[in-house]
Amino acid sequence: MLPWFSNDKFPLYLAPMAGVTDVIFRRICKELGADVMVTEFVSAEGIMQADDRTRKYTEFTDEQRPVGVQLFGADGARMGEAAKKIVDWKRPDFIDINFGCPVNKVVSRNGGSSLLRDCPVLESVAAGVAKAVGDIVPVTAKIRIGWDENSVNAVEVGKILEGSGMQAIAVHGRTRAQGYGGEANWNVIDAVARAVSVPVIGNGDISTGADLVKRKTETAVSGVMIGRAAMQNPWVFREAKHYLETGTTLPPVPLAERWELVLRHCRLAVASDRYGSEKQTLTAMRSRLMSYCKGFPGAKELRQRLCHVGSVAEVEDLAGFSLGQAEIAELC
Repeated sequence: MLPWFSNDKFPLYLAPMAGVTDVIFRRICKELGADVMVTEFVSAEGIMQADDRTRKYTEFTDEQRPVGVQLFGADGARMGEAAKKIVDWKRPDFIDINFGCPVNKVVSRNGGSSLLRDCPVLESVAAGVAKAVGDIVPVTAKIRIGWDENSVNAVEVGKILEGSGMQAIAVHGRTRAQGYGGEANWNVIDAVARAVSVPVIGNGDISTGADLVKRKTETAVSGVMIGRAAMQNPWVFREAKHYLETGTTLPPVPLAERWELVLRHCRLAVASDRYGSEKQTLTAMRSRLMSYCKGFPGAKELRQRLCHVGSVAEVEDLAGFSLGQAEIAELC
């Protein structure tokens, strides 16, 4: 049993999201109540080639524990070797295998959700990683419910993964064909949770405390994973835990506190030198900033202006403008 599931704990995972859940965003979400972290996925081949850029994706701090490093690939032996390297470098709390990514550039390399169509290879990958590092750290996996609506096979895949040594399975309730559209199918997630004896983490359409309680009470999952909702609202973890404990909803996060977090994220990113110069960093963060600003007063104009920011000072100016406009609106 993974310790974060013991004593009837119901952990909240931050879903791994490429280009989003870097070491800085994970730090923010941990402070706001996320229980378990998973890194952005990394290529097993990139790890084997000692690629510095790939290795950066495995970075985490002890404050973020428990944290897992997520790998993708289609060769069980090579995946196992890559997992050993990661364990030697950083000793994460677990290794996670990505069988769910729907992105073409991953699928075309026979990684991510493509393996849902090839269960023998999926089994060999899971078993290869578990054999390589399973006695040192736990190995878990993330899947989607199937390739498309005509091949929903998550229950079968879940049983294969359990038999291959996976100690927990996260299930995104959409098919690869759905991408991120439509509704997550929690009936299938529930069926997987009832079919295996290892913990199952449900993923899809969790954006409020009420969503969390509904899935906790109506399904057999042992925890939930929150992804896109956290991009816009990292306070979702704090809000969900409060609702779980009290049955009440916290008041909305004030606009000033939201801007304070946005600016903090920008400053931490620039200080980390992860993306290069300040301009390069802010350029890389533009889509993240636009996600943060969904629901802000004047959000449409803000997003248009955020498309062009190149410094923290420019974001500070936009924050001041936004807060000033909000104050004027209240007076009116």
